[in-house]
Order: sequence, then C-alpha cells, then structure tokens
Amino acid sequence: MGSRIANNDSATKWAAKNGGTASQGTFADAAAFGEIAFNCTNGANSLEALRQAGSANLRGKILIEISNPLDISMGMPPTLTVCNNDSLGEQVQREFPETLVVKALNTVNCAIMVQPSLVPGDHQIFVCGNDEASKAKVIRHIVEWFGWKTENIIDLGDISAARATEMWMPIWLRLYGKLGTAMFNLRLITTKR
Repeated sequence: MGSRIANNDSATKWAAKNGGTASQGTFADAAAFGEIAFNCTNGANSLEALRQAGSANLRGKILIEISNPLDISMGMPPTLTVCNNDSLGEQVQREFPETLVVKALNTVNCAIMVQPSLVPGDHQIFVCGNDEASKAKVIRHIVEWFGWKTENIIDLGDISAARATEMWMPIWLRLYGKLGTAMFNLRLITTKR
C-alpha cells in the first residue's frame, strides 16, 4: 500500500493487520513493487498521487483505475471534477500513455468491490480500457480475487467509457442518501431481440 509518506500510520496498521506478505511505503515504492497497481486515491488528487508513484514505476503495468472524480469542496452532494467530454480514466491514460489503464469497480461501494455476495443475486460491474488483453486479465482477476461472476462483468469498450461509469456517481450518491446504505448495486435486465 502506498501513501505520500513512507511511515503513514494507516498504511502501517493495514500492513500489520494483513500479515507478512503485506507491506507499505510511498506511492513510488508501491508502484515499483507491484505487478498490477490499483489507484484507490481520492479522484480529485489521483493524478498527483500517480505522478508521485512515477511513470517509470507504472510503465507497462496494468493500473486498475477505481477512483471517481468527486469534488466535495462545495459540500454535499459532491459534483464531478470532470465529466461529459472527458473522464478521470482518460486523463490518467493520457498522462501515463505507457500504462495499461483499466477502469473497473468504481460503481460500487468498496465492500461490494471485493465481496459481491454482499448484494443478493446477480448484479453487474463494468470495465473499460484501451488494451483488450489487459481488460481480459483484469476481468479474470476480479473473478478469481473477489468472486464476481464472469457473466456479470460488462466490458463497455475503450477508456472513454469511463465517462459513463464515473457519471454514475451522482445518482449513486443520491441513492445512498435515500436508502441509508451503500450496500446496493445495479442489476441489468434485458429482453432478447
């Protein structure tokens, strides 16, 4: 786990809690160490955090881009720092062109990301990115690591689809406020033509 400083208290506690194979350091340390990186930072600060991680440390690696571009500076509910004709996912890909950016898991609460069974029944998650092999690998990892069903993962296409998954956040936040829980997700029901 990476953070701005090497001895971050939260990261140190996380590493201690997760056993001998867990470690922590700076963003650069984490990016250099990992074969696959996750960007789980505050979306408004993601680009700066990734700059601290270093383009050389991310080069050629898959970056699973989970962050959402939320701006809470004007209170709640937040607005988006970027939307409509751009997305945080696209900004990350442009700034780090040699990194294999795959937007995924950003449309659900963090508990559901890693344990989809917390929401009963079938429900969907989305991925998008420019590199087909990287998306396929991320889908396999989401299935193996977290228990998502392959048939419930929808590939929306290239990284520009991050616009749609990030723009889901305003309605997600309204639903969270209305329902009083973050333990929900989308279930798509279609008719065959």
